[in-house]
Amino acid sequence: MVLGNGSDAESLEFTFNYNPPVDPTAAERVLKEVKEILDQSGIAFLLSSGTCLGAIRDGAIIAWDDDLDIMSVMGVDGLSKAKVDTALETFRNRGYYIYASPGEHPSFSMIKDWVRTGWDCYLSEKETIVVYPKQEIPLRLLRQPKEITFLGERFLVPNPPEEYLRLKYGEAWRTPKRTGEYELDAVEKIPSTEIYGARSKLQVLDDVGKPVSGAEVSLVGYGRSTTDANGYAELILPSTDWYALVIRFPGHEQVLYMEQLKPEATFVYRADSAAKASAAAGGTVGTLGNLLTRA
Repeated sequence: MVLGNGSDAESLEFTFNYNPPVDPTAAERVLKEVKEILDQSGIAFLLSSGTCLGAIRDGAIIAWDDDLDIMSVMGVDGLSKAKVDTALETFRNRGYYIYASPGEHPSFSMIKDWVRTGWDCYLSEKETIVVYPKQEIPLRLLRQPKEITFLGERFLVPNPPEEYLRLKYGEAWRTPKRTGEYELDAVEKIPSTEIYGARSKLQVLDDVGKPVSGAEVSLVGYGRSTTDANGYAELILPSTDWYALVIRFPGHEQVLYMEQLKPEATFVYRADSAAKASAAAGGTVGTLGNLLTRA
């Protein structure tokens, strides 16, 4: 069941829950409107993630992509919080619903006409930025971007874009991959780092709702844990934010690419949740996300 009118909070939540592929015609229209608004606001932005990949590799929006991705760098070309706030108000006046995501840098999820656009405004104090789900990108790739022609318009991309895409998607970035394949490739190469935070729990249930003992739960970029006899694994979370996870047990492997997790909480993963999400979305699910529920 689809809720919302395509440009409101319910619509944004639906796309986060089920991530249906964007309509390419609507996505092109929205991307050009986003460019118009940011250009008029004097804000430089770059195509990023899957939108950059589609532009460089295919010269098109990827057919199964579930959103548009753009990024800016705070402090570069005079980008300030005031400028960002002014642009956001223009987006709202043009019919966009906007959600400000938690995290270290300003990050916004905007939706209009069922097209979700992610706009990340990275901080420029360091020589690298950390892009979702926890990949390090040298800031030098963003400071002097490359201009390309895409969808009949001029857009900026990281420079060189091939190096950015290799860092983001791996050596085989030129090979088209369906949903589920590229996410696993992307997260598998991200090393874990020592973190400090509060404990949370994740219970893993099988297809019939029974706890799974010995399941491996990887919190991408932060470490791995194994479920106990009651199906519980411990997660250390530094803050409320979006995280990627991989859950494995015999006969089952699932990438949860975007899950909003909160410290000191308990979450439940059900092995049949992807199938149920697909049915709820009318049989179309893009990048799996929001498949965890609070206990």
